[in-house]
Amino acid sequence: MYKAIIRPLLFQFNPEKAHKITFNLLKALQSTPGGLQMLSLLTSNNNKPVDLMGLKFKNRVGVAAGLDKNAELIKVWKAMGFGFAEIGTITPKGQPGNPKPRLFRLKKDEGLINRMGFNNMGLDAAVNQLKKRPSGYIVGGNIGKNTATPNEEAINDYLTVFNGLYDYVDYLVVNVSCPNITDLKKLQDKDELNQILSALMKEQAAKEQQKPVVLKISPDLNDHQLIDTLQLVSDHHLHGVIATNTSVSREGLTASSQVIKSIGNGGLSGSPIAKRSTEVVSLVRKEMGNDFPIIGVGGIHNAADAKAKMDAGANMLQMYTGFIYHGVSLIKQCLQM
Repeated sequence: MYKAIIRPLLFQFNPEKAHKITFNLLKALQSTPGGLQMLSLLTSNNNKPVDLMGLKFKNRVGVAAGLDKNAELIKVWKAMGFGFAEIGTITPKGQPGNPKPRLFRLKKDEGLINRMGFNNMGLDAAVNQLKKRPSGYIVGGNIGKNTATPNEEAINDYLTVFNGLYDYVDYLVVNVSCPNITDLKKLQDKDELNQILSALMKEQAAKEQQKPVVLKISPDLNDHQLIDTLQLVSDHHLHGVIATNTSVSREGLTASSQVIKSIGNGGLSGSPIAKRSTEVVSLVRKEMGNDFPIIGVGGIHNAADAKAKMDAGANMLQMYTGFIYHGVSLIKQCLQM
């Protein structure tokens, strides 16, 4: 029904408008008596719990960061059958993000290009939503810096969100790999990333309860850069990585060069980055060993894509763009493989 009726209707609107319409409908459903129960009828009962990073996940398929930036639909994700949800990216202060238009479909490629720019309502708004989250359901918090904050002061932003979210999420994700914030990706350089991870893990060590901290990595790093990054992950005893974020690459697209040029800058997600994302998962597994937690994300649009990520070494999966194109049925496919 989704691909035959709902998706064609939503795709009549520009992507961000379609997202807002869907979000508002799901929020209404979430607050309607019996709405979540009705939604759960669409879901798979093929849940195989996963123990990872000291946490027990309902199943291995989760919501990637970016879909629910302000933690507004956690009950919906649970009802749909997602095993966990990651909210954010959250910044200390709310910010509108980049100018519109900033989200574009590549229908033939089953991809998206976005330059949203960490649009979110800020730390306090996220915490207010997280206080209403369902118990026993794993939620991660993806943290970043405000666009107006210079890189030299980025550590303060990361620490602010880290500490602010700490009591309200189950794991935290350090996001320095989004291509849509000016100069953010420079924080992936060894010295800058070392300082951020050092500050965060020092803060974590002082906490009464130790929660997992993971790094979200870019598919655009070359293998040498990835190995350097993984060395920092190891040195600072992070608990895992999420592989990968969106890409600035435009290789292999069927969309015309004219269309791509008209869209401009932004992070590419969906099927076009599946291969590289899976290669990164494989490299992480090779470098970090069999016991290191990896969450694979990027281009999961069917059970075969999910299997490829798992075969490459991912312990769990996340989805965003594939969910936009294929709906709830994709969760079922990935759980039944």
